[in-house]
Amino acid sequence: MSRQESSVTVELPDGNTLDVPSGTTVEGVAYEIGPGLGDDTVAGKLDGELVDKADPVYDGATIEIVTPSADEYLQVLRHSAAHVLAQAVLRHYPDAKLATGPPTEEGFYYDFDGVDIDEGDLDDLVAEMESIVEDDLDIEREEVPLEEARERVAGDPYKEEILEDLAAGDRGAAEDIETVSFYSQGDFEDLCAGPHVASTGEIGAVDLREIAATNWRGDEDEARLTRVYGTAFESESDLEDYWERKEEAERRDHRRIGQEMDLFSIPEHSPGCVHFHPDGMAIRRELEDYIREKNDELGYEEVWTPELNKTDLWKTSGHYEHFCEEDEMFHWEQASARTDDDEGDEYGLKPMNCANHVHLYQRQRRSYRELPKRYSEFGTCYRNERSGELSGMLRVRGFTQDDGHAFVRRDQIQGEVTRTLEVIDEVLDDFGLDVTFKLETQPDEAFGDDALWERAEDDLRSSLDSLGEGYEVEAGEGAFYGPKIAADAEDAIGREWTVGTVQLDFVQPERFDLNYVGEDNEEHTPVMIHRALLGTFERFMGVMIEHFAGRFPLWLAPEQVRVLPLNEEVLGYAHRLKNDFDDDGFRVSVADGDDTLQRKIRRAHDENVPYMLIVGPDEEESGTVSVRDRAEREARDVDPDDFRAHLRDEREAKRLEPDFLDE
Repeated sequence: MSRQESSVTVELPDGNTLDVPSGTTVEGVAYEIGPGLGDDTVAGKLDGELVDKADPVYDGATIEIVTPSADEYLQVLRHSAAHVLAQAVLRHYPDAKLATGPPTEEGFYYDFDGVDIDEGDLDDLVAEMESIVEDDLDIEREEVPLEEARERVAGDPYKEEILEDLAAGDRGAAEDIETVSFYSQGDFEDLCAGPHVASTGEIGAVDLREIAATNWRGDEDEARLTRVYGTAFESESDLEDYWERKEEAERRDHRRIGQEMDLFSIPEHSPGCVHFHPDGMAIRRELEDYIREKNDELGYEEVWTPELNKTDLWKTSGHYEHFCEEDEMFHWEQASARTDDDEGDEYGLKPMNCANHVHLYQRQRRSYRELPKRYSEFGTCYRNERSGELSGMLRVRGFTQDDGHAFVRRDQIQGEVTRTLEVIDEVLDDFGLDVTFKLETQPDEAFGDDALWERAEDDLRSSLDSLGEGYEVEAGEGAFYGPKIAADAEDAIGREWTVGTVQLDFVQPERFDLNYVGEDNEEHTPVMIHRALLGTFERFMGVMIEHFAGRFPLWLAPEQVRVLPLNEEVLGYAHRLKNDFDDDGFRVSVADGDDTLQRKIRRAHDENVPYMLIVGPDEEESGTVSVRDRAEREARDVDPDDFRAHLRDEREAKRLEPDFLDE
């Protein structure tokens, strides 16, 4: 028997390879590496996909072993907790029908039909789940022939449909399957691909969070189901920490703070589209001015392109096929045109800016000496997001990107990408955000040749390696036209948000037949680099509201200084001070109402104003002010000129906290 028939080769995380007999499982590979690792194996990852430890490996697969110390362990634990929830529900509601129950980023959920569960029932379900965990039931996997599986799920419409999809090779399943897996624990079993922990006793702590209505497979025409959300951790202390973080996240919710500070609104007549109020627009303008400075440093020329285009543009770029397949693009046929030339044409609102920037590039013949050619735009785009997926400023239908596209030669790729990543790192540091770069590779729906993708991914790896900071790989998460580097920013309470991105694109330049004349006088195809330093202004501003909990640094604060006159006698002095700050470009107001000084201080503090200037007859006579910051520190007899000089420095340095009273 040949080596190819008797063994397979897998690649380990360190890049080394290992030959193992055909049919070897993930757990078997772990034992080949070492007995300790084999004993600790919970699950595995094959080419980035989480699988059961009993799944066989295949030739050429990249394998990672998941142990209790791995990041993925919590995902496996929560998958098992979803089964515990289903088992508990069946004990209380024997006629319930099970749909699906996956792990999620923060926990898990399970969808049920035929149950009437409300919030008051959750405590009883949690108690039942804790009893199942305490029983420490073995979780056992069984491979079952397809026909026997059909008999097991007979009468359960959701499991029957899932099974038939598997049998037909739909929804990502392999063709011509002969068996499927069931997992059982005590008196409960479920059709499931896994993976799971070894027993229910490994689940240290569980809790149920909320109940929601949903539809089978997200289709509004399908059956209405009850979704129960929960979470699980390895210990009670981890669960307590989670709830504390949830409470802090709710305190920082940008929708609540945005309303309290009168920053933005999303009215019913503009679903998913943000209205920026004057104070919110002050923040946005600061962000725009800041990014313009960075674009100037990077050599971008600012442009503007229209939101309305004929869809022929996006059919060439590939966006039409990509977005219309999921009905994510706003488009329509011009049935009642005003001119014969337009009649019958299809129009759309642009989902991205890149195709319009391609038009700007291809207006004239280009030379290699002109490259890189860079265009930046604060371009407004639209996506037809489902209403249930909209979330304040964080998930919208209309958004403005700090977009940019550079057209470069092959030999310019690494330098261009590296410098852009350096600037993204600088930008996020100015906001007090720690960045993790992630390389997102070729997705299933990718356009273009695999060889182009491989070259593009290698170029991005080289740029990331040159930074020397390390990075993560997210297999299959790239854009349809090219791999990308995502900048994930960690906020003040440890949440990660994808903001800036850099994407390398060999596909669209070929689809649009872009070219430049090289040094050899021959035509060559440029490479297109898509990049955003912040992402979209809506999403980034939402992240910033939550990151700072509304307590913006001086340079971003919609109101930077508020003058608090003690009485009407010093109103003139208060307004003269305001005028001096106005001349320096600060956003300043005078609290000239009838409230007491203490109420004025409390209101300014509650509205997150970085600095208050308290003035009374003594301050007017001496030409000074009393300075108070939102941390309730105070200094008396301060020279206004000295204070303004400090504020100019604090604003220019983009310090994260008011620091005049640190001196």
